[in-house]
Amino acid sequence: MENTFLADIAANPSNRAILARWQRTELPNAWLVAGCLFQTVWNLKSGRRPDQDIKDYDVFYFDAGDLTKASEEQAQRHVDALLSDLGITVEVANQARVHLWYPEYFVHPYDPLASAEDGIKRFLVKETCVAVRPGQCYAPYGWEGLYAGTLTANPLVPHANLFQRKVASYRQRWPWLKLVEGKAANGA
Repeated sequence: MENTFLADIAANPSNRAILARWQRTELPNAWLVAGCLFQTVWNLKSGRRPDQDIKDYDVFYFDAGDLTKASEEQAQRHVDALLSDLGITVEVANQARVHLWYPEYFVHPYDPLASAEDGIKRFLVKETCVAVRPGQCYAPYGWEGLYAGTLTANPLVPHANLFQRKVASYRQRWPWLKLVEGKAANGA
């Protein structure tokens, strides 16, 4: 299924362009993550353009040696300059500093992460925990649920209110997605 996933995300010209310039981002332990990947797959399954309604393209990196907001902003400016001709929004986030801002922004605690991969496996919806960089994919929960269109709460982030908002947003754009009810889905 990894080869199918790689072919599908490559159908999105912005994903292809970002990955073609990847080495020039010069970010440590960096991954292209989340919406630009799984939404491309869902768009293709829905008969839509691969890049339709993709709000932004997220790049995670991990630099525990510099937790300053200024450093993360500098990384954002560098990537913006590198990709400015694409006409897309790219959001760059140092996963080593998520615990510093998450509680204020989402009103929930967030333990420090040990790697960018730790951040990827903590997305609210398990099926959306996917990432790619040249020569590598990361899907800690596999691709089956992504392609089946299921939406399962991630027990690593048991915030039912945030999960329900995310599911509603996804199902508004892809009504065929199916909520998986259960212990993890209701935050119990």
